[in-house]
Amino acid sequence: MAGPTPPVRVLVAKPGLDGHDRGAKLVARVLRDAGFEVVFTGIRRRVDDIAATAVQEDVAVVGLSILSGAHLALTRRTVEALRAAGGDDIPVVVGGTIPASDVARLREAGAAAVFPTGTSLEEIVADIRALTVVPHAVADTEE
Repeated sequence: MAGPTPPVRVLVAKPGLDGHDRGAKLVARVLRDAGFEVVFTGIRRRVDDIAATAVQEDVAVVGLSILSGAHLALTRRTVEALRAAGGDDIPVVVGGTIPASDVARLREAGAAAVFPTGTSLEEIVADIRALTVVPHAVADTEE
């Protein structure tokens, strides 16, 4: 009989020069309270370091918190860095100060979900859950 399923791991990262982490810490706490295991990178992280941490920590999702206005470039670069690091199966979600007009562009850049300012915490949790649902393994009935 298998033991309890370990919690889904989520990386919350602050790429670039943005030093404001209040929103990222709030989201990290809400995700923890919802049962996720959260790895928080801290502020001012390089995209390559975020990708390496995501692969090393075996996370199911990378969440970028971006307030600097560089969300398109940082999202694109993070998706590319994950591919280069062998984490091309890890979805990237982006939240922060994001104009509605950039949501579709972020999706085109590889974001699996986008959370502009004002997105409810419940919606963030629900979307992360939807991205991390692991199909139950089908039992092998052959002997």
